[in-house]
Amino acid sequence: MEELVCTTCGVQIESTETVPSQCLICTEHRQYVSPKGQTWTTLEEMVQSNTYQNDVSQEEQGLSSIRTEPSFAIGQTAYLVQGENFNILWDCITYLDALTIETIKALGGIDAIALSHPHYYSTQVEWAETFDAKIYIHEDDRQWVTRPSDLIIFWSGETLEVAEGFTLHRIGGHFKGAAILEWKDGSAGKGVLLTGDIVRVVADRQWVSFMYSYPNFIPLPVRTVERMAVQLNEIRFERVYDAFHRIVVNEAREAVQNSARRYIDALNGVLFDT
Repeated sequence: MEELVCTTCGVQIESTETVPSQCLICTEHRQYVSPKGQTWTTLEEMVQSNTYQNDVSQEEQGLSSIRTEPSFAIGQTAYLVQGENFNILWDCITYLDALTIETIKALGGIDAIALSHPHYYSTQVEWAETFDAKIYIHEDDRQWVTRPSDLIIFWSGETLEVAEGFTLHRIGGHFKGAAILEWKDGSAGKGVLLTGDIVRVVADRQWVSFMYSYPNFIPLPVRTVERMAVQLNEIRFERVYDAFHRIVVNEAREAVQNSARRYIDALNGVLFDT
């Protein structure tokens, strides 16, 4: 039996004899089960449907976004970051076809895949096996891996340098093992953070936000955002790319700190009186 993919979150599970009645990722406070009920597909079915295609677009020198059109499941963006003889895929998307493989190989392939949190694990093992890449997941999120693989490396601690110029930071919040990727050479050497939705760029692109659950509107507590802000302030960066193709283009480090203060003031009842 092929590995099934949840149509709501897009995460692939290991092959089972029977079709599961529930998705581990969706039956939890941070995600949700579709009002229409639990449904599954497979990557092969998606490819054979001729419905989807991936758009691979250069965002800046050394950075390409990868998005599925039409949007599938959560609809996140993955990013391919090209370093000196080392390419890293930040977060993952479900859809993978021959054209995508050809396009990415032309960009130098993938040496490592790093994940921000479980909602974007998608078909990470398919991608890793295709490109012979290791997968980096913080050990605090081990329990959410739905398709085990020998290619997965569970890292520990607060930081991990995957390769020169690429450092993972565990800052928690959305998940205990939630991580962001620091790309030191990004933005012409000023530094870029790729944050998934651990740090989410909002409608006003000069601000970001932090949440326990986005679809269910559950905020994080003040003490957690305070801690995250301290960790983020120790990283040098000019630009932020989030999971939904939203970008803080300039002075992103200052924007993150301003946003943390605003968030904390809102929760403390200081920002407004309504």
